[in-house]
Amino acid sequence: MTVWEELKARGLIAQVTDEEEIKEMVNNGKATFYIGFDPTADSLHVGHFMALCLMKRLQMAGNKPIALLGGGTGMIGDPSGRTDMRQMMTKETIQHNIDCFKKQMERFIDFSDGKAIMVNNADWLLDLNYVELLREVGPHFSVNRMLTAECYKQRMERGLSFLEFNYMIMQSYDFYMLYQKYGCTMQFGGDDQWSNMLGGTELIRRKLGKDAYAMTITLLLNSEGKKMGKTQSGAVWLDPNKTSPFDFYQYWRNVDDADVIKCMRLLTFLPLEEIEEMAKWEGSQLNKAKEILAYELTNLVHGEEEAKKAQEGARALFGGGADTANMPTAELTDEDFTDGEVDLITLLVKTGLVPTRSEGRRAIEQGGVSIDGEKVTDIRCMVSKESLLGDGIVLKRGKKKFYKVCAK
Repeated sequence: MTVWEELKARGLIAQVTDEEEIKEMVNNGKATFYIGFDPTADSLHVGHFMALCLMKRLQMAGNKPIALLGGGTGMIGDPSGRTDMRQMMTKETIQHNIDCFKKQMERFIDFSDGKAIMVNNADWLLDLNYVELLREVGPHFSVNRMLTAECYKQRMERGLSFLEFNYMIMQSYDFYMLYQKYGCTMQFGGDDQWSNMLGGTELIRRKLGKDAYAMTITLLLNSEGKKMGKTQSGAVWLDPNKTSPFDFYQYWRNVDDADVIKCMRLLTFLPLEEIEEMAKWEGSQLNKAKEILAYELTNLVHGEEEAKKAQEGARALFGGGADTANMPTAELTDEDFTDGEVDLITLLVKTGLVPTRSEGRRAIEQGGVSIDGEKVTDIRCMVSKESLLGDGIVLKRGKKKFYKVCAK
């Protein structure tokens, strides 16, 4: 199976232009391609994971990735998938977020010896002269056509700012610059980026002539990635300080039965033959498949040691026979106690099992909280410091969220 055939078999490719040319370049390791990442937070999240895995796959086949960090486009904000305008960030915040992205990307992509490059579109976008840009790029974009793009249509009723309207032009200009500066002939992006990416392809060909060689591919990236990247409690981050390796493991361990094989194909580097065998599994075997998925992805993001610890911690809670040493743990100090006790709601908030005291109160009243397997329904429940010494207690909310709580 060729590289291109594998990408399609894994379900990664949604739309393409110039498929025969793309296939030839990718299969022969000749592609220089880019994927853009706007620094909207101080960590990448699961929604970016598919893009990083794709870059890694293509690099392993000899192709050259360009990770484009949106220091310039981040000043505006992508309207795609938004119901309102993003909050504008300062240059300092954007730079901080970019620095965080760089560290995380290096776990996936090999930037040594020119095998991949990382660039910031602020290097060219922030120095543009507005009138010159209008003259250079403006004639190549039809406003009527831009307004038919899905990323704009869904915002027209609620209001689309002129600031955001420029995003397509800026993203198109990125491809134009990457083509000229680095010989980048291919761009990848989510299915909601299709119009923006076509704009870049057309800009190159119109500015540089029909012989200019620029191609576009979209993935099942944002529709699937955004779905995977969000939970009821918020985003699943790649930064271990925002989402612990254990919580990251548990997120994948708890995916829906219908999604486990899809996630295997899209995100793991397990051979397709092995995945297709797992696709035949049923019943309790699906839990084994979920364990494999969770372990593989935690290993990719956090390393083998953290993946093993997360797996041991999960097995301890769900009856797999391991000890509790690797469970996520909150350790209380003397300041947390009053007269040698702490109330249960405080423990729920402190461990992050609930965001607020009012939600903690509701969780207890609804029978969703237990201590060492025993359900607690009294919102006035107090926990003694003495009971938290040694191995402590296992505090659980619902079926899948828990913490070990100890005291010094």
